[in-house]
Amino acid sequence: MTFQELGLRGELLRALAQQGYEHPSPIQEKAIPPALAGRDVLGCAQTGTGKTCAFAAPILQRLAAAPVSGRPIRALILTPTRELALQIQESFAAYGRHLPLRSAVIFGGVGQNPQVEQLKRGVDILVATPGRLGDLYQQGFVELTRLEIFVLDEADRMLDMGFIHDVRRILGWLPKKKQTLFFSATMPPEVRSLVDSLLVNPVKVAVDPVSSPVEVIDQKLYYVDRGNKSKLLAALIRELGVKNALVFTRTKHGANKVAGELGKAGISAAAIHGNKSQTARQQALADFKSGAVQVLVATDIAARGLDIEELSHVFNYNLPDVPETYVHRIGRTGRAGRGGTAISFCDVNEREELKGIEKLLGKPIPVVENHPWPMEVLEPLPKDKKGRVINPEDAEARAAAREKRRSREGPAKAALQAEPVPPPPAPARKETGKPQRKEEPDQPPREERKPRRGIRASKTLEQALTATAPARPAPQPEYTDFHRPDPLASDVIMDATARLLAPRRPAAEAPAQEREKKQRRRKKPAPPPPAPVREAAPSREASKPSPGRKKERRNRDRGGRRPGEPTLHSHQKDSTEQPSLMKPYYLSDD
Repeated sequence: MTFQELGLRGELLRALAQQGYEHPSPIQEKAIPPALAGRDVLGCAQTGTGKTCAFAAPILQRLAAAPVSGRPIRALILTPTRELALQIQESFAAYGRHLPLRSAVIFGGVGQNPQVEQLKRGVDILVATPGRLGDLYQQGFVELTRLEIFVLDEADRMLDMGFIHDVRRILGWLPKKKQTLFFSATMPPEVRSLVDSLLVNPVKVAVDPVSSPVEVIDQKLYYVDRGNKSKLLAALIRELGVKNALVFTRTKHGANKVAGELGKAGISAAAIHGNKSQTARQQALADFKSGAVQVLVATDIAARGLDIEELSHVFNYNLPDVPETYVHRIGRTGRAGRGGTAISFCDVNEREELKGIEKLLGKPIPVVENHPWPMEVLEPLPKDKKGRVINPEDAEARAAAREKRRSREGPAKAALQAEPVPPPPAPARKETGKPQRKEEPDQPPREERKPRRGIRASKTLEQALTATAPARPAPQPEYTDFHRPDPLASDVIMDATARLLAPRRPAAEAPAQEREKKQRRRKKPAPPPPAPVREAAPSREASKPSPGRKKERRNRDRGGRRPGEPTLHSHQKDSTEQPSLMKPYYLSDD
């Protein structure tokens, strides 16, 4: 059968021919016709058999046949990993290069601004991971009300990675009327409930038995101690003439360790796992595909769904805990019917995992006996207090994580220890019902602070009243007539001139005049002291100042004593007010 017989349009046939596709694979042959008819499809096929083209070609043809203005999101493909999302979007761009459709991909680990700009320009097909899709949807950048087709790819792995809650939340955002395509390499029983609730009268497509490996893959098993696995791996890469190899480890720490040991052995290698940044992961994958790196060391999550053409070897450095994962790993080679080799290492701690894998396969994996590092450690597995088997790889990864955390926290702790220890806090004050003022964290204690400019702490009420009173000029000291601060002041000059020009009295007249004044004072009887009268409270009318009093007050304010000036007592007189000096001169008849 050819792609023309499947009912695909000319633009798609030309793009597939440019990709080198001549005949459809079994999954494509069975899934494309019902998908073109708008039916829900449940596809289960071995990885590497062409599932991406099985749902991408029908989506492109259906959307191109009925264009919509405004470019709303009409097709959504949800996938678990970033690498697989990029790979699917590249396939859509390649298959639809001759169609007026636009596709985009969004995933976490990178900035969202470029992805948001793409969404604002409008896309017909969106490929996304659950985390970033949820973030952009909550921010209002993703609109799914006009969605027509929904694809859930690698569904079993997505559920294993803990995305079940995210998937169910995303399903609530989608319109009820839509076409759903459900594809996965395996179909475990726990996924059945989700399939039944998601698909409506689906067409079930299963080209291979569930979890069956590709028959063209050459599988081998080596028994080797854990400490010699790196040596055996480097030796096999040299002896077997490995063109490119994908090595699977159990932990992220193990991936970094294996890549480093291969580099020391002179073999170019790069690690890819969840702790790597998206830029580093894409760079490592690009170097591996281009041939710049011979070996790519990865964990299961990072390598799931990777499409690497003509991958010659897959190495299971550590056997997986789940038997189905073994099938996913070796399926990276032997893609599209090509041959490949899968080599697995097994130490004494992994015999239980090996039994589960061989039970799933239904046959034992051929064992290679003659190699330089046969397994010699046959001691039983260590167990913890609860009787659970302790995996050395996991324990080593946890120890490395703790060491890395201590190395990061080391400089910070040293800096904290170098800082002086702050004094103990002052005893708490009694609560007075008013909120206490909190100390700022970067300020010294209150006792050590310098007083702010213009603010002075008062300990008593008298000091507080004094500090808040208006400023008054300091009282001037009393001077004699010719000892004033400024001898050229006008009042001083007038006083001196009056004294010099005043007519002198005869010496004989002075005593007589003084005697007359004394006699007149004696004749006037002294007035009796007034009786004490209790003052009544002044009324409102009496308390109001009269117009004359207001005028007198204004005159006093203009030319009289200023506020705050010290009051002169009655016995203190200015020299110009003394009658013996000024009056005789200015009022004389001469």
